[in-house]
Amino acid sequence: MRKIHFLPAALLIGMIACNNAGDKAAATSDSSTTAGHDSSMAMAADSGKAAVAALPAVPAGAKVYFKNLKDGQTVKSPFKVEMGVDGLKLDTAGAIVAGTGHHHLLIDAGDSIPAGQVVPKDATHLHFGKAQSSTDVTLPAGKHVLTLQFADGIHRSYGSQLAATITVTVK
Repeated sequence: MRKIHFLPAALLIGMIACNNAGDKAAATSDSSTTAGHDSSMAMAADSGKAAVAALPAVPAGAKVYFKNLKDGQTVKSPFKVEMGVDGLKLDTAGAIVAGTGHHHLLIDAGDSIPAGQVVPKDATHLHFGKAQSSTDVTLPAGKHVLTLQFADGIHRSYGSQLAATITVTVK
């Protein structure tokens, strides 16, 4: 009977001893593995940057425009801004798909964002990544520069080629 109790105890002690030795070996190699893992992660991050598709080409004749506003127009706040695009398909933000993009409205923030640069997101750079083509804008009285800027699925500007700028006077 004593032999039966001894065998499971010996097996248990052996398993614990082997398990701890493996942990020590793993702990010893953890720092080198982590360093290797970190550097391979850095390489993956760098190659991830390289893996981002180039800014899609702008088709010939493509343009953006204000549908309902004219340069120099006087408006009463709040006012509607209707945005149009020809030669490209209006699409939601997210994926980079050639021939598509979405609108951004720059308010008193210049006449365009350089091609390939991500459009900032703040009070003067409004994003319409759900493929919206109109919005209501509330501005204080005075002259304001409005720029319609088209961008790809990850908000990279198509540059001045797909921008339209007007000045409105808010009464």
